[in-house]
Amino acid sequence: MADLRVLIAAAGAGTRTRLPYPKTLHPVDGRPILGRILDVTGLADPHPTIVVSPAGRVAVAHFLTENGTAAHLVEQAMPTGMGDAVLMFEQSPAACDAETVVLVWGDIPYLSDETLTATLAHHLRTGAALTFPSRHVERAYTVVSRGEGGAVIALDETRVTGTEPGPGERDIGLFVFQTAPVLGALRRSAAEHDRAQGEHGFLQVVGRLAAEGLRVEALPVATARELISLNALSDLEINA
Repeated sequence: MADLRVLIAAAGAGTRTRLPYPKTLHPVDGRPILGRILDVTGLADPHPTIVVSPAGRVAVAHFLTENGTAAHLVEQAMPTGMGDAVLMFEQSPAACDAETVVLVWGDIPYLSDETLTATLAHHLRTGAALTFPSRHVERAYTVVSRGEGGAVIALDETRVTGTEPGPGERDIGLFVFQTAPVLGALRRSAAEHDRAQGEHGFLQVVGRLAAEGLRVEALPVATARELISLNALSDLEINA
């Protein structure tokens, strides 16, 4: 699909990992996380856009050359939040004809073809503004809220809301969305956000879209393994 583009958010400094290179390049089962993501998303878009930090750009570009992947690299100059990182997509040449974006966090090593395919198919079938795979867990660090009829009305981080993780439905770091409404909502969110109070996140866009009457879908198809993300090296010891 010429109007389908992949966006990989990989600008995180990963200070908790204490790695001397971008955490998206950390090897998992012998292959860097970024390579594993590209293996899954390559059929959807062989020339993805990757958001990188200024410090990580050279290392990521070197890996892409070795991997034989042509990608659009855009820099997020300051770590001001994932919402701002996603808005960097507008600086990519791929943005000019993108009607649908597949957004992947750059630190999730176990994303599967099956989950991406199911999520994309569901998104296109329902005409939702945004769709993401989810899973019910005992400790949900992000929490899907559903309203009447099971409609998704919010997706919140417990660290932001100040609540303790408990049983609930959470995302995995994969989102498929219609470009115009989601980037528009993010721009409005960015304009209203006081960065002195913290980072401008992405997940809040779910509640904003729902409040504006747009459809958001959470599809409970993710596997336990796909919940793993690299925040600290110990996270990879959990072989779910």
